[in-house]
Amino acid sequence: MEMTEFLKPVLALVIWTCVMWFWMYATRIPAMQKAKIEMKGAHPDLDLSVLPGPVRAAADNYNHLHEQPVIFYALMFFIAITGGADPVSLMVAWAYVGLRVVHSFVQVLLGIIPLRFLTFLLSSVCLFVLAGKEALRVFAG
Repeated sequence: MEMTEFLKPVLALVIWTCVMWFWMYATRIPAMQKAKIEMKGAHPDLDLSVLPGPVRAAADNYNHLHEQPVIFYALMFFIAITGGADPVSLMVAWAYVGLRVVHSFVQVLLGIIPLRFLTFLLSSVCLFVLAGKEALRVFAG
């Protein structure tokens, strides 16, 4: 399998993280202006809890895209470097990315916690499948 093809899900999730950065600031800055929160020289412990829920959710989601996906990135590069790339891993990787994008929409637009948890759980299962598959390949093979 060509490595460029295999690593496309990594690039897609990086691009999605950039989209969420723009979404976060496109909603946060106007909300801070509306709430008359002074942005010049603001104290680092500034309480942003006065901002609307969806505005805070966009920032929370951006932060979430820097948590578990870091494991995904490392795992995908490990698979690529050690020769484990195959169609099954690629399919699971795309499922992971798709579920993380859905998780973002659920968190920011809907705020339905059980649905958000389900998308997070399913994406985690994808990550565990990738890790388990690699562990078997490397340690048992």
